[in-house]
Amino acid sequence: MKLKTIISLSAIALILGIFSYNVGQWSYSWLPPQASVESQLVDRLFSTLVAIGTFILFGVAGTMTYSILFHRAGRYDTSDGPPIEGNVTLEIVWTTIPFLIVIYLAYFSYQTYREMNIQAPGHIHQEALVTNVSTGKTTMEMPVTNVEVTAKQWAWIFHYPEKNITSTELHLPVNQRAHFILRSPDVIHGFFIPAFRVKQDVIPFEDTDFEFTPIKEGKYRIRDSQFSGTYFAAMQADVVVESQEDYQTWLNQAARQTPTPAPNQAVSEYARRQQKEDRAAWKTVPPAPPPVVNYHP
Repeated sequence: MKLKTIISLSAIALILGIFSYNVGQWSYSWLPPQASVESQLVDRLFSTLVAIGTFILFGVAGTMTYSILFHRAGRYDTSDGPPIEGNVTLEIVWTTIPFLIVIYLAYFSYQTYREMNIQAPGHIHQEALVTNVSTGKTTMEMPVTNVEVTAKQWAWIFHYPEKNITSTELHLPVNQRAHFILRSPDVIHGFFIPAFRVKQDVIPFEDTDFEFTPIKEGKYRIRDSQFSGTYFAAMQADVVVESQEDYQTWLNQAARQTPTPAPNQAVSEYARRQQKEDRAAWKTVPPAPPPVVNYHP
């Protein structure tokens, strides 16, 4: 291969690499705001996948376009092409490079999953000093917000054992690890918060542990990512991430409120359907009764 060709191909690869990297950085703007530690890790992996995919896409498409424009046969040329049987060097290159890319992405994905550490306490917990009264020793302990989540057709119910209160709106303190126990009394549901990049299936009659760390105050949305029945699209709730002081204030206020039935969109839609004279011919599963909670928005 001529030196000029090597220099030209290297320059093209460098330009394409810079372009692909910038597209990868641009991909951060395609997603919801990063509201959890896990979202930063997932977005970093996604950006890498976009950058590599962009390089491959434009590299292959560019090579094909160049070949079509500058190496096509003449209009009236019906002769056979040269009898090329193979190129060992080329075959080694185009086998080795994809293999190394796949291995790298597999390793990167595994490391991202390990850093997310969504099933057990990990390094991203906020540390606190705790003194054991019996021994007098001070140790490092990670404070955790514990929430029991019930997903049913079609409502989210959040129970806070710290104050023994329930809510249809999820409240979490910022920069503190949140530990959930997910339950379902009927069908499979999907605990999914797009701004946090976390998702976990809720299996009927089984307790599922789940964890993440919110890092940005604001109001977000939790959705059911599984088709759990007729009114599953109505199974949404707000997630409020607030300061530790505001979170404690909310807990205390909710604890003083008497539990009452919360408004439920699925129940309302089902009731309106039942009241119609010309009822639909298709049948549906009646929603569970409205949840009785201390707090609802």
